[in-house]
This record gives sequence, structure tokens and C-alpha cells, in this order.
Amino acid sequence: MTEGTRRASPLSVEDRRAMIIEAVIPLLIEHGRGVTSRQIAERAGIAEGTIFRAFGDKESLVQAAIEKYLDPAVMRAGLEAIDVGLPLASKIHRIIELMQGRFQHVMGFMAALGEVGRPPASNTRTQFAEFIAEILQPNLDRLNVPPAQVAQYIRLVAFASSITEFNRGHEFDAETLTSLIMNGIAGQPNPVVLEPQETHAS
Repeated sequence: MTEGTRRASPLSVEDRRAMIIEAVIPLLIEHGRGVTSRQIAERAGIAEGTIFRAFGDKESLVQAAIEKYLDPAVMRAGLEAIDVGLPLASKIHRIIELMQGRFQHVMGFMAALGEVGRPPASNTRTQFAEFIAEILQPNLDRLNVPPAQVAQYIRLVAFASSITEFNRGHEFDAETLTSLIMNGIAGQPNPVVLEPQETHAS
């Protein structure tokens, strides 16, 4: 057998599980729990039996997909990438963008599965608050409340603005919410000026 025709090494159990999970996530968004093992197998390019050998049953695969989709690693990396030397408004704006994006994706995914209202793990909320407190540390002299409380304010407005049913007919984009956080409803109506930043992949 020549080098060009040599068969690829078989996937490890963990790699195969990861591959199946990646294949099933878009199907769950599209079909919810009604997705069939046949659809999953076709999307992953495998036999149906491979799914059951890897996960035992479809529900175990669905739960593994939920855990993967709710993994806060992407959000954490986004927060860690924020330059703490940026102006306060620019940092608040980026944090809100990240949180809105996460909430919108998670709520859409959970709605497709009929699990609306399932809260994220409390330790995840605590971790995000700690990251945000670190990002805001250089701006303590400008804050009227502790950084941890600012993190809670940001989380609340980002979450509420991500619920479509609550916001029909209104536009709560990241810039609007940044102004709200920075100025409140009775502060000086100064425009929020954001520093230019690199475009982040969604």
C-alpha cells in the first residue's frame, strides 16, 4: 500500500464522540429533540450503530451536546482578550456584546430543545463576575459601585435584552446598553465614545 492510499488512522473513542456532538448540535437547533438517529448518522457520515456504541442512547448524546453548547470557554476567552487599558466605555461595550451573544445563542438552543429557563451553573456566573472585576480594576476611581456589582448590572441588562418576547418593537443593542450602564437614566446625557477595535469573529 502506497503512502497516498494508506488508510487514515481510526478515530479514538473521544474524538469520535466529539465528532458526533459537533454534527448533532446544528440538527438539534433545527429539529429539537425530534431529530432522528438516522439524521445524525447522515450528518456525521457514520452508521447509526456507531452513535449508540459511542453514547448508549440518543438522550445521552443530547445531554452531551447541551454540555458542549453551554461550555463557557468561548465567552471566557473573549473576556480574557479584552485589553484592560481600553477606556471604560469600550470595555463595557465589549463585555455587553459578549454576554448578549452568549445569552442569545444559549436561549435559542435551549428553546429548540424545550428547556427554556434552565439557568447556567452558578459557578459560571461567579467566574464571569471575577473576570469582569479584573477588567474594570483600573477604573475603580470612576465606579460608583464595586466591580462585582457592575458585573451583575451588565449581566442583567444583557440577559433581559436578549429575550425577544420582552423587547418587541425596541432596540437594545450593545451601544444603547453601554450608555445605560455608563450614564444611568438621570446622569449627564454625554454620548458614549468607543475606541476602535479589531473585528471579533462570531
